[in-house]
Amino acid sequence: MNEAHGKHVYVDYVGFQPNQRSQDGRWILKILQNAVNKCGIREVHSHVEIFDGKHSPPGFAAVVLIDESHVSAHCYSDRGWLAIDAFTCGGHDPENIVDIIHEHLVSSSPNIIQMRRDTVNRFLHTRGIGTDEDRDSNQ
Repeated sequence: MNEAHGKHVYVDYVGFQPNQRSQDGRWILKILQNAVNKCGIREVHSHVEIFDGKHSPPGFAAVVLIDESHVSAHCYSDRGWLAIDAFTCGGHDPENIVDIIHEHLVSSSPNIIQMRRDTVNRFLHTRGIGTDEDRDSNQ
């Protein structure tokens, strides 16, 4: 039987036009934190880093570390790109986190377009493979 330990959701947006409230990334960080909170997931730490374009493309990266992994956003403000990802390895579904983020983005940024959304089951394995049971049978 195949099982996964974790699920990762990736979403790419174009047409994201940072404005005064969103260009520094704190606005997006609040959206990420709100989604985590609404899903009943424990936030461990959060941070936003602003990129001024001197050493890397202008924009920001925001991350919320959760006890099940993370939720992050990366913005390339000069290109209008915004990438969101959510990974959970516990009992919560990252699809729910991303749905909340998506709803907020499209309601507050009318020009934003979701270009791609992918879901990947992580640490997929067949029962017995990679376990003590499997190692014992190979000795």
